[in-house]
Amino acid sequence: MTANIDIKKLSELARVDLDETTAAELEGNIADILSYVASVQEVAGAAGEPQAGALRNVMREDTEPHAPEAYREALLREAPAVDEDGFIVVPPILNGLKIMDTKTAKIKDLQTALESGEETAVSLAEKYLAAITADTTESFLGVYDDVLEQAKAADARRAGGETGPLLGIPLAVKDNMLIDGKPVSAGSKILEDYRAPYTATVIKKLADAGAVFLGRTNMDEFAMGSSTEHSAYQVTKNPHDETRVPGGSSGGSAAAVAAGLAPAALGSDTGGSVRQPASFCGVVGFKPTYGAISRHGLIAMGSSLDQIGPLTHSVADAELLFSTTRGQDPLDSTTYAENTYSKPIGAPKRIGVPRAFIAADGVDPAVKENFTTSLAKLEAAGYELVDVELDILSEALAMYYIIMPAEVSSNLARYDGVSYGLRTDDADLFTQYVHTRRDGFGPEVKRRLLLGTYVLSAGYYDAYYRTAVRARRVLEDAFSKVFSEVDAIATPTTPAPAFKIGEKSADPLEMYIQDIFTVGANIGGIPAISVPSGTTEVDGKKLPLGLQLAADKNHEATLFTIGKDFEAEHLR
Repeated sequence: MTANIDIKKLSELARVDLDETTAAELEGNIADILSYVASVQEVAGAAGEPQAGALRNVMREDTEPHAPEAYREALLREAPAVDEDGFIVVPPILNGLKIMDTKTAKIKDLQTALESGEETAVSLAEKYLAAITADTTESFLGVYDDVLEQAKAADARRAGGETGPLLGIPLAVKDNMLIDGKPVSAGSKILEDYRAPYTATVIKKLADAGAVFLGRTNMDEFAMGSSTEHSAYQVTKNPHDETRVPGGSSGGSAAAVAAGLAPAALGSDTGGSVRQPASFCGVVGFKPTYGAISRHGLIAMGSSLDQIGPLTHSVADAELLFSTTRGQDPLDSTTYAENTYSKPIGAPKRIGVPRAFIAADGVDPAVKENFTTSLAKLEAAGYELVDVELDILSEALAMYYIIMPAEVSSNLARYDGVSYGLRTDDADLFTQYVHTRRDGFGPEVKRRLLLGTYVLSAGYYDAYYRTAVRARRVLEDAFSKVFSEVDAIATPTTPAPAFKIGEKSADPLEMYIQDIFTVGANIGGIPAISVPSGTTEVDGKKLPLGLQLAADKNHEATLFTIGKDFEAEHLR
């Protein structure tokens, strides 16, 4: 159908004030996106009626009123120690320690060093803090003020006879996961001075295992973006070429691991936001089955799509973090019990390849060549490749850009200048509401907010949102059919290597297409992993590429097995 957009009325429904220039730009953007997603209507015809389910999202009010101040001051306030000029002091004890190469160190390597006494949790924390201080990628928004206290506690637990694979291991945390009392902004201005009133379940599980949290990493505002250019604070740079993006929205976490600022990091994946930056930065990125890991304490973007996942140097490390954080949570009704889905039987043998989907226009020739090489490595590792038909995957992006903004529109309604976050000083409540959202939300958030408001509005709900939900069922059925024939599906992770900073900012649709290979797993609720698969040289720089593997729900073990086999073959 032809989109009839009244941008003034739409902005009133979304409760966000727009100036004329912004309104005109967003009107054109939304028209282009709606034209792109119209193809979903053809897919939806094969589905039955959509079913609704209750999703629980827990947020709490601020414990402090909004108090604007310079962001640099806030960042330095969180630092572990500062000199008279306000800069982080690197502890002198580093000069007396045996130097370990932490840039590419895996969790297992660090744990071996801790067990042997070569390192302590404190010495590791100090080394990573020093690396963060010297870094130029702008991966971190801030370090926590109790890092060394956490490390000392881990050392005390070890001295008391406790052991564990994560005891004393430093981790970075994406800036949308809550830790009681610590700053968390979701990369946004509207939550600039917000402090978490409770701790996310995933953080609590890792803390119980002895992990040491270094700080919060940069991200696209409210996880909306594929480049980490949409942070309200800074643009993170790709460690392999600092003129290029690290991907997004978990770009800060991916860049931190790739740059050696943390051995592993947590990200969140709504449409590929762990796997895409993992591919761009040359690290492992894993998205579990929807509901495998609790979202309690994760600032919501798309409630039926969001999933927390790790970014690491190896598949084994991703498996370790997943096994530590998974499990049903009474605080998140979307988590599932172990027996909800079947588990894989026997070792995986057959890998499906949707060649028609991969051969589509817009995929960089270097990516196609690398993918062909990756398939050969899988064959060399003993796997059988099977051509599969999954034409509907080409429509997953269209489904995503209806369902996701609709859920964004609902989730962001809570940011009103009343309960928590930024609050403008206006004479009446409604004006305060729309001005708070005008000043507190960035351009990409406003774009998706308006798009979501449109597809949920009277007269368009059936044509867009309801249709996309029906199409989603068709995709889920297609996955079920394919996974009855193969153990996993292989595709490239991204259609191209990392692009230049600013290269795609003027064309939102071109930016969205970067997620063409990753969104299907989120729409289908299935697990997927990106594993480094090589590099391609562009402008004299070797840029990483990734291989994506996806499996049936609750078949994470299949992905870890294949991923480790591929790693071994790739490193030969």
